[in-house]
Amino acid sequence: MRALVLLAGPLRPSPRLRQEAARAELVVAADRGLVHAEALGLRPDLWVGDFDSSPEDLRARYPDLPREVHPRDKDATDAELAVRAAIRRGARALTLVGAFGGEADHVLAHHALALGLAEEGIEVALTDGVRWAWPVVPPGIRLDLPPGTPFSLIPFAPLEGVRLEGGRWRLGGEDLPLGTTRATRNVAVGPVRVELAAGRGVLVARLA
Repeated sequence: MRALVLLAGPLRPSPRLRQEAARAELVVAADRGLVHAEALGLRPDLWVGDFDSSPEDLRARYPDLPREVHPRDKDATDAELAVRAAIRRGARALTLVGAFGGEADHVLAHHALALGLAEEGIEVALTDGVRWAWPVVPPGIRLDLPPGTPFSLIPFAPLEGVRLEGGRWRLGGEDLPLGTTRATRNVAVGPVRVELAAGRGVLVARLA
């Protein structure tokens, strides 16, 4: 099942994002992320969070929307709780919408969450409608990026045996240490494929 998880970061409802939204079989909003539902023409199936950042008028517009209420003092972000709710309902592919911008700690936490999900075998993408990111764990990932798309592969741990095809600059089994910028600002010339033997990274692209 494909699920859309609406987070509270900024959003640009691009054609690509609208296409992704149309494919979703389940829509879960995390607290204030519900504001994006109207921009995308969606009615969520579930609203999750402690609702500390949701304005009263937003609650009034969705009085009958099923809610999963959590205490304000808790051990997980509303984003993670919404993701787990989607997975419990059968989601195996997730798009986290509104995952960029806003509070820096939440943005980094979203990417760390995505990496953990990828290691569980969950397909994950993060986006604000224009910027997109995908966690990369062994054995790798294949993305149909339009030619000319700028993209970067950022290590979140040392990457071993990296093979990268479909970019202007290729990699042929190299190791990328944590902190390197070697794989930053590549350009797609066709479908991009990344294979790696070990490590964790994030591939970031800008799609108009």
